[in-house]
Amino acid sequence: MANGANRVDLDGKPIKPLTICMIGAGGFIGSHLCEKLLTETPHKVLALDVYNDKIKHLLEPDTVEWSGRIQFHRINIKHDSRLEGLVKMADLIINLAAICTPADYNTRPLDTIYSNFIDALPVVKYCSENNKRLIHFSTCEVYGKTIGSFLPKDHPLRDDPAFYVLKEDISPCIFGSIEKQRWSYACAKQLIERLVYAEGAENGLEFTIVRPFNWIGPRMDFIPGIDGPSEGVPRVLACFSNNLLRREPLKLVDGGESQRTFVYINDAIEAVLLMIENPERANGHIFNVGNPNNEVTVRQLAEMMTEVYAKVSGEGAIESPTVDVSSKEFYGEGYDDSDKRIPDMTIINRQLGWNPKTSLWDLLESTLTYQHRTYAEAVKKATSKPVAS
Repeated sequence: MANGANRVDLDGKPIKPLTICMIGAGGFIGSHLCEKLLTETPHKVLALDVYNDKIKHLLEPDTVEWSGRIQFHRINIKHDSRLEGLVKMADLIINLAAICTPADYNTRPLDTIYSNFIDALPVVKYCSENNKRLIHFSTCEVYGKTIGSFLPKDHPLRDDPAFYVLKEDISPCIFGSIEKQRWSYACAKQLIERLVYAEGAENGLEFTIVRPFNWIGPRMDFIPGIDGPSEGVPRVLACFSNNLLRREPLKLVDGGESQRTFVYINDAIEAVLLMIENPERANGHIFNVGNPNNEVTVRQLAEMMTEVYAKVSGEGAIESPTVDVSSKEFYGEGYDDSDKRIPDMTIINRQLGWNPKTSLWDLLESTLTYQHRTYAEAVKKATSKPVAS
């Protein structure tokens, strides 16, 4: 399979080997996408990132059948003159680079806006000027709040999918007020989407925009104090994993009432591969990539994760598994949230025939098994009291 002999696209046409310039290849999504491309396709990867810890296993020289098909370039796209040359060498550019941790949106709004808008501008420009195809990673946060969230609490239309299911081509993008700096990320991401779309309309840029809805799996985010800053606050799943590993209560922000959907990274990467290899079906489209069947409140997620972790670790749950905190206490001033994030799947289903397969329980079991195996010992060491000599 790895040499990709006789591989065909959804229309039965042979798939030509591509050179793919992947910006942000060292992150969670990038590492899984690199793995998929190297093990199942003949494509080459120019992997660009500041860090390569999550793809180290793919870069070992001469030990694997794909050596020569991946090159790592240590680049910060902010200020590196090599970027345009690497774009020119490729057939397709995939941009995954972003600050995408909600805890940063309030506390580092300038970095968030620069990273997601300003730093992405040259990538779009080079693709447009050199006639290169671009797959740009956006976020489900561009939808902001649902229309239904503005109805009175007991309004019957709140239960009507027309008022909360998020559709790429119809749903508006609704953000909070300017002082709610949590929306700095969503707003920067929306503006770069509009720029990519405008480059397509005015200058013929071939593009696909991906809106991930909480992709989950091994290697996501970091565990504070182990492979990330001690004071760092990762996204909800890694936050909860960190609490479980340390046998601390899971912190529920504002009661954990927000609803989310979660999709397994392997399912999501299948969708990305379909976009890469079916440009005629994917170009000019924005795709939601999520799993509407895996919908839970954050409180339900905490309960499920507590149960799954007890199973994979063999350790019973602690006496008070959850504790409520206010968003102000947890994220600081200026936090705001979206109520529900349920993707409509019509467009990706029609264009690429993609459907996610993995249940929430299974994806949590896989992810928490990995987290336990990777971090449990390190956390025990970090939290054990030093013995007086």
